[in-house]
Amino acid sequence: MNKNELLKLLGIEHPIIQGPMGGGPSTPELVAAVSNAGGLGSLGAAYLTPDQITETIRRIRALTSQPFNVNLFAGGWNANPVFDATPMLELLGEVHEKLGLPPPVAPSPAPDPFPAQFEAVLNARPPIFSFTFGIPDRDAMSRLKSRGIAILGTATTVEEAHQLEHAGVDAIVAQGSEAGAHRGTFLDSFESSMVPTLDLVRAAASAVKLPVIATGGLMDGRDIVAALNAGASAAQLGTAFLVCPESGASWIHKRAILAAKQDTTVVTRAFSGRPARGLKNAFIASLNDRQDMILPYPLQNSLTRPMRTAAAQQGLADYLSLWAGQGVARACAMPAGDLVARLLL
Repeated sequence: MNKNELLKLLGIEHPIIQGPMGGGPSTPELVAAVSNAGGLGSLGAAYLTPDQITETIRRIRALTSQPFNVNLFAGGWNANPVFDATPMLELLGEVHEKLGLPPPVAPSPAPDPFPAQFEAVLNARPPIFSFTFGIPDRDAMSRLKSRGIAILGTATTVEEAHQLEHAGVDAIVAQGSEAGAHRGTFLDSFESSMVPTLDLVRAAASAVKLPVIATGGLMDGRDIVAALNAGASAAQLGTAFLVCPESGASWIHKRAILAAKQDTTVVTRAFSGRPARGLKNAFIASLNDRQDMILPYPLQNSLTRPMRTAAAQQGLADYLSLWAGQGVARACAMPAGDLVARLLL
């Protein structure tokens, strides 16, 4: 499939995809603005309930008649009830006191939300569905295909790209090591799966017959050209869109990104229990030598949520997950439609 065929498959004019940022940044307004500008807007729906997914997709459709993408976490869920939260509760207790919060409570293992979320997505029938952290089972993939939904899967290695191709996706999102937020790794160790974006794109484009979408550290038109020259059919950008006025990211998160004069990002498990890239801050530093205290994903994510919510409300960047890619110092706030136009220059 050549590059123009991917655009045809997705029904978009430009090879620009707004990354699906879960947890609030990818609002219906952001998704629609990118799609209306000829790119592909993406809803990060991993933290939404089925009813919220249904309602948010309805809102997107009210704002655009163009194609859009809905993304879920398809794996990586730990429901093991055996864990010791005591050390982390002690550390968080001090932070909660600073923030004026009640003492933290140990999280309870919960069932994976993916099956119910997936049903909501299927019923809403978005034009495009993407996933990360794993691969949905064969039945899920065939149900997507029967509804005519294009499928994008995330790979951080060539072997993962092979597995996605075998599973029947329509295109591979090649997530390089420079990418902000959670790593999509699902086969080997996270450490061994940190491949630079352009290297991964070149290798994946040579290894699979599917179109490859580059993501990770891409911020401007030159980055997109480099990705296309490396063999990508399109480029997916997250951090660049995070600071748009339509983004639902907290003002303190946006301010931290716009204030970055250099790359101070690190990959950390501190906030969620799963490796993710963000701007280094005091909470990450407090766990540098105490990695064994961190609970597995999603338990750590549940445990730190009250802290993160309060930090966003109080404007305290040191206790917030400031997800960002390695191109963070080049972020520039402007309306999403204007950003798409600028990326085409």
